[in-house]
Amino acid sequence: MNAFLSARRLVFLLLMTSLALYGIDYFFFGGGEVIAAGFLGNLAFLPVYVLFVTLVIEKVLKERERHAIRQKLNMVIGVFFSEVGTAMLRDCLGFVRNADELAKSLGISLLWTPDDFKKATGHLARHRIEVDSRKGDIVCLKRFLVERRGFMLGLLENPNLLEHDEFTDLLWAVFHLTEELEARHSFAGLSAADLDHLSGDIKRAYSCLLREWLAYIQHLKEDYPYLFSLAVRTNPLNPEARAEIS
Repeated sequence: MNAFLSARRLVFLLLMTSLALYGIDYFFFGGGEVIAAGFLGNLAFLPVYVLFVTLVIEKVLKERERHAIRQKLNMVIGVFFSEVGTAMLRDCLGFVRNADELAKSLGISLLWTPDDFKKATGHLARHRIEVDSRKGDIVCLKRFLVERRGFMLGLLENPNLLEHDEFTDLLWAVFHLTEELEARHSFAGLSAADLDHLSGDIKRAYSCLLREWLAYIQHLKEDYPYLFSLAVRTNPLNPEARAEIS
């Protein structure tokens, strides 16, 4: 109610100001016809002016809204990597046959430029990741993902995820892998076909995870250099990475 009254007072004040200025113009310079013609000219231009201002303001507001949503989403992605993604990147590397080649292509350093990130993204798109569920500790992976399921379910409740299809696809891939692993009470004596199926599930989730991790690290490089420094020093694909600065 107070806001409505304030708006009414503002409208009244502006109208009175306009009338006062027109009165001063007429009192000092006369020429009512000139004033009337100028008023009609300004009135004719008013719809164009309102349209122009509305479009510009709407564009600015939408851009600010998109930027705010991206910032919130990047915070959600950062929490995901802190709780799940980074550990999963490290643990699933044991299932990758060409792990050394993959780690080398993603050996991010503090000196990386946008071109370096572009090359790494292209490398991920061009080169197949060879995954074998027999190589790594699949029991440990199952336990880890089952323990984090509640956390990941909470992420899906975040409405900002609707703005990021790739991250949503990553969560679904990880959920599917979790369900596949949990559906098997034991991994001893599984058939070759079943192990190959699990290899495909791990590969799908890990490929999505790598792409999102690379995009997230680039975001840190651009907006949060101090977080980027920590991410480089704790690169989960580098077994020799240490948080301590030597």
